[in-house]
Amino acid sequence: MAVTVMLLLSLVFGMNVCAAGTGDVAGAIEQTWKDASAQIKTVVNKVVFPAIDLILAVFFFAKLGTAYFDYRKHGQFEWAAPAILFACLIFTLTAPAYIWQILGM
Repeated sequence: MAVTVMLLLSLVFGMNVCAAGTGDVAGAIEQTWKDASAQIKTVVNKVVFPAIDLILAVFFFAKLGTAYFDYRKHGQFEWAAPAILFACLIFTLTAPAYIWQILGM
C-alpha cells in the first residue's frame, strides 16, 4: 500500500525536465552562466569591493593611530602593518578595473 501511494505521488508531482527541449545540457548551463555573469559582476563591483574597501580603510586608520601612539610612547614608528594595509587598500580600490579581464569575464 505504501509503495503504491509513493508511486502515485511521484507520478502526480513529478515532471520531466529537459534542457531547452533539445537535451543540450551544456548549452543550457553556458547560457545560464552568461546571463548570471553580468549580475555577478554588478554585485561584486557595487557591494563586495566597497565593503572590503571600507573594512580595510577602518583597519588602516586604526593601525595608523595605534602606531602613532606607540611612536609617542617608545619613540619608534612601525611602518610594516600600516604599509601592508595601505597596499591592500590600494589593491582592492583598483581591482574592479582589471580583475574581470584577468578572470576572462
